[in-house]
Amino acid sequence: MAEGQVMNSRRQSGVMSLRALLLVFTGSLLALILLTIFLVTFNTFRNYVSSQHLEHARDAATATGVVLSKAVDASDIVAASSLIDAVFDSGSYLSVKFFGHGRILLTGREMRLRTRVAPDWFVRAANLPKPEGRAQVVRGWAQLGTVEVVSNLGRAYDDLWRITLGLLAAVVLIGGVGMLGLWFLLRRLLKPLSELEKQARALSRRDFRERVEVRSTRELNQVTEAMNQMADDLGQLFAGQGKLIQHLRKVNNEDPVTGLASRSAFDQRLKVEVESEEKSAPGVLMLVQLSSFGEFNQNHGREEGDRLLKQVAKVIDGFVRKHGGAFAGRRTGAEFAVYLPGASAVDVKVWCETMVEKLDGLYSDLAAPMETRVHAGMAVASPEVNIRDLLAAADTALRTAQQREDYCCWIKDASGNSYHTMDTWRDIINDAIRNENLSLWLQPMVQGSNQELQYFQVFSRICAPEGVLKAGAFVPMAERLGLIADIDRVLVTSVLERLESKPHEKLAISLGSASVADEKFREDLLAMLGSAGTLDRRLWVGISEMTLHHHRAKASQLIRALVKLKVPVLVDRFGVGGVPFNYLRNLPLSGLRIDNSFVHDLDSHEDNRFWLESVIGIARSRGVKVFATGVERSEEYSVLCKLGIDGAMGYYLGRPFEADEESTGE
Repeated sequence: MAEGQVMNSRRQSGVMSLRALLLVFTGSLLALILLTIFLVTFNTFRNYVSSQHLEHARDAATATGVVLSKAVDASDIVAASSLIDAVFDSGSYLSVKFFGHGRILLTGREMRLRTRVAPDWFVRAANLPKPEGRAQVVRGWAQLGTVEVVSNLGRAYDDLWRITLGLLAAVVLIGGVGMLGLWFLLRRLLKPLSELEKQARALSRRDFRERVEVRSTRELNQVTEAMNQMADDLGQLFAGQGKLIQHLRKVNNEDPVTGLASRSAFDQRLKVEVESEEKSAPGVLMLVQLSSFGEFNQNHGREEGDRLLKQVAKVIDGFVRKHGGAFAGRRTGAEFAVYLPGASAVDVKVWCETMVEKLDGLYSDLAAPMETRVHAGMAVASPEVNIRDLLAAADTALRTAQQREDYCCWIKDASGNSYHTMDTWRDIINDAIRNENLSLWLQPMVQGSNQELQYFQVFSRICAPEGVLKAGAFVPMAERLGLIADIDRVLVTSVLERLESKPHEKLAISLGSASVADEKFREDLLAMLGSAGTLDRRLWVGISEMTLHHHRAKASQLIRALVKLKVPVLVDRFGVGGVPFNYLRNLPLSGLRIDNSFVHDLDSHEDNRFWLESVIGIARSRGVKVFATGVERSEEYSVLCKLGIDGAMGYYLGRPFEADEESTGE
């Protein structure tokens, strides 16, 4: 949709605006009227001047003829010449001549036409008719000759030139004032149209906050009121749809009391984390339980029990936020579950003891004088362990911890977990950053039954002594250690180098939460993208939904800056954060990437299928594409195609391959 808008804008770039069209039309009409008035006035005065000089010449000829006929002896050439000289010397005539019989010139005077101010070209253009007067000279019944007088048009041309200049000045002044007044009038009258254009563009960006407050003519006021009402209606419609999706997600995936993930949603996500080939990585599952919670409910009431559960959930949620990639849920009663991907048992045991101690103090204060305990059991995940065995191991560890008198954390088979500690991870990640020892792996995002390629999703991997470490293992640790921004810098540099060498390839990356929150990283990212030349939608940048929730202002600032660089932004891991859907109203996002926990077993999960169908409908109405991840079976992809997904990826559609490889196989 955005590309269509760009093409449409290009097609209309040469089209004249309504204001310009009205100015040209009205200005042309005004100019035509003024020109007509000028020509009519000029010709009228020209004819007037011409007729006046013609009368003047005739009168002079008649008077001279009478004098020659009666007062002067016309046969006396000297006397006649004196009279003609007297008449000519007045300066009002170009020529005064006395012709005898047979057009024989007896005497006369003439001079060349001269003007004082009128230029020669104007004289040639005006071309006044020759004002010539004739009179007969007679003596008795005898005709002695003819007197011909031509009036001097020099003054006429000067007067006509002055009138012309005055008319031109009046035309320019009236036309200029008229055009200026018309421009201000059109600017005032058509101002709502420019505001309507801004509002329409805002609506195309899914921003319903823009309002047109400018008042103009009755018709335009009605249009602006209708547009404002439409924006309000669309905003309310979207808000209602967003609330519906949020409600569906809460009903299907959130515990109604604590707001944490429900048991089914937690198990679904845990299954993806533990059993999915790409996501699977060593981690630790923690089960936390409040002892004697049933007795607490009986003594204090159900409302106090719910209040206790909410406070416990708040502590657990705060714990999860400190550990990138971690997630939590409520299982049954007062039992909670937390999963920490990429963490070692040694580190998690320390973190668990701190959290359990805090929970035990909270529980004891609210339950006094009851004796209460908080226990936790932990189990280590590995590629060989499925979710059922992992939950059983964590439950066994929890039962062991509950046999202790005081609050306790117990881990099953801790000796078998030789995964990296925090210090080891710090060394591995720092070494990868320092040596830029980060390899790019690509996985295709495809669409439709023919699996048309949309772009490649980029995964980063670290080459360690024990083998290649997947992003699912080291990215959460980099988040916890505050090193994710440095990892993302290396990633962006490598991706831009590949885009430069592969001008027709499209790639997508995902940024860490801490990277988005880091002002220095945002500046570096925009500088790198700005100096990379035109990317023209060849690079997609993913920002997780939880990042949008926890760092709304910083993420919004980055998204708008990326869009200015023509870099499309998509919301990564959409659906798992429990974030209200209304952020789409104000952010120029290009896509959503559904978390794989909603795609896993989609063909048999009616709730997730209905939720995903609703998301696609709303996103599509706002020009936002919807992608899916974690497709590992043909049945899942078939359902996604029927729902109209814009793209999907997973091991069924294409396995990740190293970017340096030529083939798209593993």
